[in-house]
Amino acid sequence: MHVSVETTSTLGRRLKVAVPADRVEKEFSARLQQLSKQVKMPGFRPGKVPLKMVEAQFGGRLMNEVAGELIQTTFREAIGSQGLRPAVDPRVQHKPFGRGEELEYTIEFEIYPEVKRSDLVGERIERPVVEINDPDVDRTLETIRKQRSTWKPVEREAHMGDRVTIDFVGKLNGQEFEGGKAAAFPLVLGGGTLIESLEQGLVGAKAGDERRIRVKFPANYQHALLAGQEAEFDVKTSEVAEPVVPELNEAFAKELGVKDGTIEQLRAEVKANLTREASARVRAVLRARTLNSLLEANPIEVPRSLVDTELERLKTAVKSLSLNTADKDLLEKRAYRQVALGLILGEIVRTKAIKPDPTEVRARIEEMAADYESPQEYIQWHYASPERLSEVESLILEGKIVDDLLGSVELVDKPMSFQELMKTEAIPR
Repeated sequence: MHVSVETTSTLGRRLKVAVPADRVEKEFSARLQQLSKQVKMPGFRPGKVPLKMVEAQFGGRLMNEVAGELIQTTFREAIGSQGLRPAVDPRVQHKPFGRGEELEYTIEFEIYPEVKRSDLVGERIERPVVEINDPDVDRTLETIRKQRSTWKPVEREAHMGDRVTIDFVGKLNGQEFEGGKAAAFPLVLGGGTLIESLEQGLVGAKAGDERRIRVKFPANYQHALLAGQEAEFDVKTSEVAEPVVPELNEAFAKELGVKDGTIEQLRAEVKANLTREASARVRAVLRARTLNSLLEANPIEVPRSLVDTELERLKTAVKSLSLNTADKDLLEKRAYRQVALGLILGEIVRTKAIKPDPTEVRARIEEMAADYESPQEYIQWHYASPERLSEVESLILEGKIVDDLLGSVELVDKPMSFQELMKTEAIPR
């Protein structure tokens, strides 16, 4: 078998393969003999049909089957001899051929990029260090109290922080647009539910007021139809209500599940929850920074077809949104990084022969199931699907790789407040 390799791009390869005629003939003859034992024709006993008659009727089909199988077999032999690892399904073209002739075909594909670094020796990563203190607990309790506020109707004008109940109709160039109309809509002013200028335009409104508010949508607004446009909203306010924040007392503590109702115990539980939340956030930040460092240490080109596939998946995930050009560019970059990271992690798993421990996988699924009403059903749901189980196994493998990488870097502790920690990026960029 003759094989030649041509580099068409950084990752692109074109193989030209010629399979000798004697190998083609051997495969064809074997199939013809096998078929002759099974075929039935009038006037002949089973298995006694002359080979020439069998070939005349079925030769074309047999030759196509032989070509298909030989291409699969010899392609594996060819890439093995050349040390190539195709990343995507190849594109095949073969020349017409007949009995007694060699099989010539060309096959094009992209290979996996070379991953040069599987450790981060010499790299420095900042590790957030946070201590939960009394002001953190105070802020959290204040947030909880506000979340449990009740609303008391008032006759005065609306202030920021009040809730107004409104009917509104939005118009663009004098025409109503989809999604721009609602009735009896509750809106907390300053809460960021609607565009800021619309909420600002309702400050000072009283029950029964009607206003026309002009709104300028930002250029990067998520709905492309409205991005950068000016619109008018006709708004009628039916009610203004002010928040009534519950007192921090024994009744409030019991409502939150503190059995003895003491404020001290409530504060202790809030502090414990914040500590767990901070711990989880630190792990997420370290994961993101580690994966970012791994990407920077391996600047690779990735197969375009894989990026396109990931891009389509991301577009499907956000198909309910009207994307503008900036959003599409962002998705493109995210698709590239997702594919690049996946290839790098996959190569580390392959070269280091890292495997998920079934016990760890089970423990992770049980941990996830604890948040559901029927944990056992959730567990069975995962084990019923190889795809779902594979997703959990991938999480386990990624965790092992991140832990291994963190063992090779210099960790530099950086003290910060809980608020700073929660604003710190925790997703690979």
